[in-house]
Amino acid sequence: MPDALSDLDRGLVCGLLLSQGSFGGDGRQPQITLRMHVRHETLLRWLVARFPRSRLYGPYHHGDRSYFQWMARGRALVEDVLPVLESVITSDLDEPAAERLAELRANYREAIARIAARGAGPA
Repeated sequence: MPDALSDLDRGLVCGLLLSQGSFGGDGRQPQITLRMHVRHETLLRWLVARFPRSRLYGPYHHGDRSYFQWMARGRALVEDVLPVLESVITSDLDEPAAERLAELRANYREAIARIAARGAGPA
């Protein structure tokens, strides 16, 4: 999937996620989350179109805030999103983002390996 992205697509994805994304998980499964105001729905749907195995949730309305939440986990994260981020985000570009990415990999090493192994099997 990431090979089908243009250089512009890669740049936009990395810019969005390194500046606004949350790199983490639920303790068992890694994920990258991006929450944005509902006025950015078109941009979030563009992101889903580039990563069809990712998910867009919402809109949610809490108090005065209305937002969508984009998530990449499982094979969408490991096979589609992480390779794009790792091809662009380095400590030379943005050290905090590179550290967050390395921390995600370290904290979820076993889960990422399991997901990658499942993806490498028969289709």
